[in-house]
Amino acid sequence: MILKVGMQEGTETSSGHPEETAFGFWRGDVYAANCPTRLLLDRIADKWTVLLLTTLAAGPMRFNALKRRIDGVSQKMLSQTLRQIERDGLVTRTVEATVPVSVTYAITPLGLTLVEALKPMINWAETQMAEVALAQAAYDAGRA
Repeated sequence: MILKVGMQEGTETSSGHPEETAFGFWRGDVYAANCPTRLLLDRIADKWTVLLLTTLAAGPMRFNALKRRIDGVSQKMLSQTLRQIERDGLVTRTVEATVPVSVTYAITPLGLTLVEALKPMINWAETQMAEVALAQAAYDAGRA
């Protein structure tokens, strides 16, 4: 259950009407210390979440295929992150009664909307890394 704690009651749409979510609650205020939006922001800003969602945007995959594709993720972290983003409605988990049991993960329509929002951020990180590395080197040289 989501509470109204930390929510903005004064947020209005362009028509002047209060903005509500699908559950009838006011829009969150990420700057409020007790707003649940902060928990969601923490999740969607996590590198493993970003890598999993962008990988699954290409199509459903099994657990071990995800582990092979995302270099450096531990089995524990992969399992934990998949469970969290499944709970958030960003991926689905399908179990097939085979021997051994086969589990496939797929991105949901909600997850795809997040991937679309993440693409510009990922592009920025990939194209600006050299400039960031130069800034880091200059900072480190000034601190020595």
